[in-house]
Amino acid sequence: MREKELRIALICYGGVSLAVYMHGVTKETWHLARAANEAASGAPPSRGVESAYRRLLDAMAKKGDTRLRVVPDILAGASAGGLNAIFLGEALLTGRSLDPLTRLWLDCADSDVLVAPEARPGNRFSKLWAQPLVEWALRRPGNAVTRTVAPETREEVRGKLSRLIRSRWFAPPFSGIGMARLIDDALVAMLRQEPGPSLIPDGHPVDLFVTATDFRGSNMPLRLHSPAMARETEHRLPISFRAHGGDPVMAPRPDLVFAARATSSFPGAFPPLTVAEIEALATERGQNWDSREEFLHRVMPHHVHAGDIGNVALIDGAVLVGAPFAEAIAALSGRPATREVDRRFIYIDPRPDFRMGHGNPGEPNREIGFFSAIFGALSAIPREQPIRDDLERIADHSREAARLRAIVDALRPEVEATVDRLLGRTLFLDRPTPERLTKWRRRAQQAAAENAGFAFHSYARSKYAGIIENLAGLIRRAHPGDKPSRESIASTLSGFLEHHGLASLSGGKTGASEEAISFFRTHDLGFRIRRLRLLARRLSPGDIGGALPAEKRNAARDAVYEALSIYTRLDGVEALGPGFPPVASRIFSDPEAALAHIAATRDLAETDPKVDALLADGLSPLPREQRRVLLLAYLGFPFYDIATLPLLGARGFDEFEPIKVDRISPEDASAIRGGGAAESLKGIEFYNFGAFFSRAYRENDYLWGRLHGAERLIDITASTLEPESALPAGLMADIRREAFLAILAEEDEAGQCSAHLIEALRREVMEGPAKRE
Repeated sequence: MREKELRIALICYGGVSLAVYMHGVTKETWHLARAANEAASGAPPSRGVESAYRRLLDAMAKKGDTRLRVVPDILAGASAGGLNAIFLGEALLTGRSLDPLTRLWLDCADSDVLVAPEARPGNRFSKLWAQPLVEWALRRPGNAVTRTVAPETREEVRGKLSRLIRSRWFAPPFSGIGMARLIDDALVAMLRQEPGPSLIPDGHPVDLFVTATDFRGSNMPLRLHSPAMARETEHRLPISFRAHGGDPVMAPRPDLVFAARATSSFPGAFPPLTVAEIEALATERGQNWDSREEFLHRVMPHHVHAGDIGNVALIDGAVLVGAPFAEAIAALSGRPATREVDRRFIYIDPRPDFRMGHGNPGEPNREIGFFSAIFGALSAIPREQPIRDDLERIADHSREAARLRAIVDALRPEVEATVDRLLGRTLFLDRPTPERLTKWRRRAQQAAAENAGFAFHSYARSKYAGIIENLAGLIRRAHPGDKPSRESIASTLSGFLEHHGLASLSGGKTGASEEAISFFRTHDLGFRIRRLRLLARRLSPGDIGGALPAEKRNAARDAVYEALSIYTRLDGVEALGPGFPPVASRIFSDPEAALAHIAATRDLAETDPKVDALLADGLSPLPREQRRVLLLAYLGFPFYDIATLPLLGARGFDEFEPIKVDRISPEDASAIRGGGAAESLKGIEFYNFGAFFSRAYRENDYLWGRLHGAERLIDITASTLEPESALPAGLMADIRREAFLAILAEEDEAGQCSAHLIEALRREVMEGPAKRE
């Protein structure tokens, strides 16, 4: 059976109160990953919505001959979407549920709860005299509440708006420390749950990114021709975390509270976040913020270096980056793979039709006035910028992957003929042994270097630059304290190597100098990974793998991906052990120690024969002709690499596969009720702030988030099958309906949402859109 991973990079937009809807979607992401993890371990199906997901996965295994694991391993978010991403990361890593975040959204995401105690009406700072004016403004004909809020909730919204508007003068009405407490309470409640099985495979990285905006900014150097140095102020402040399957938590609790409070600090509503606020929270709760120095050094090194941490003020991340694709794209490189990967970027956009410049659908366009122009320029337009540029970057990535495959396909006949002449056809008819494979591999590699002619010099330079870049990145990540630049580390390594004999990479007729050969054999991990990725692709059903019996094809693929995982596990700081950071800290005084530590820990000279043995065993059972073709691809890889690496740089074959992009929004989910956000969501009222003024609205949007999330995730998961193996439409409809009803039954039992609302939605599910029409 075909083994496959659906790897999800999930992007959570900033959406003001529509973050409640996004939470429903992230909750279904967690349930799907949990069902897939249970299926992979052979555990019996869970109850609730996970039983529907398990039914889908079992049907894909039976009818589509594909055993699928779902791994959401890259999470990015802005504003309140960042808060959702943080909790999802913790839940995926620890196996704990997201129920505490559900309670936070439903119980506490309310204007009356969020208003600072000193700002509430009745306080000496509140504007009691303004009540008649406020009441008149909220009830006069054509006011914002009348235009944008449903009749049944207008009184509730007016009351809460009145209390909000009559809060303190010239200060944000909501409490910053109060919000930090609520976030911390939810994290504490999550940690009090018993941990479940991690939904991230052991050792596999999970990357979490949220955006914040540095209000004052930090001075960043610009290297110019004239003048040689200039400076500019940088206000973007991404906050990142990386953990691995098997780790107990995503990060220390104060670090996560800091990130969640910073990214969701809506300007004007909350005061900017300061470091002192999180320090005060830790003191108040008797918690030591032991990770403080390391965390601040990592996320704001320029402020630490300048000594002005106390002056840092962070506001909402969506002010400058509302859809953080770039960080998620950057996290793709070097990720381990033990099976075929279908990489998806999934972004949650609760209201794709909404742009502040156009207002609400159905509302007449008005002349842009003085204040609306200022508000739009300073806040609305930056937050609502389209994602076209990010999607183009992903499309470019996929186009380059297709170009690479076309180059390899064009070279294949000549490469296979060359390797065939070099080694002799009869050798490939015998079962390959590890010793033979090692000998053939070295001979083919030497022949490729010798036959490359003038092309070898640019190839060797590209290899060398890629290796130095990889080593410099490892050393920088491991370096304790202030991180030196990657460029300065790379320059130090290059200077050391050239001083100790690696002045020339070319060696005349032999292609490479002896020093270069030794250096490449010791440190060129990327070449080994690229070679195995080519072999894995050739084993896909759309290539030579399609001519193999499924059982033998999958056994060979397992061997290739197991071999690949041996190398990819070495490509990270964690593989270098706890003794590496002290060595990395001495990079400028003793670069030899860092190179020696990396070489000794990776020990590629001992690893390569183990990989050869794995491949020899995995390919031996294949029919002779297919085995020969695969061996030609493996042994001929140096010829392909010489042709492609100078064109593609260090990327080469490394994590260079086409990426598919999927959206989850009300516009894309019509199995229950069509019509987009206007037909299902309540938080869109009052310019997307509606759910902050009504518990009923939050319950409605949360439930629709779960329902839409389930529908879209079921469809996206099923789309990983080849078209000829697609599941029948009737079966897909049954699975969706089962998931919808299970979600509503779970929420009915939990008792957090209106029983009347749940029953109304249940009737809609049973009727289906066709009957309603």
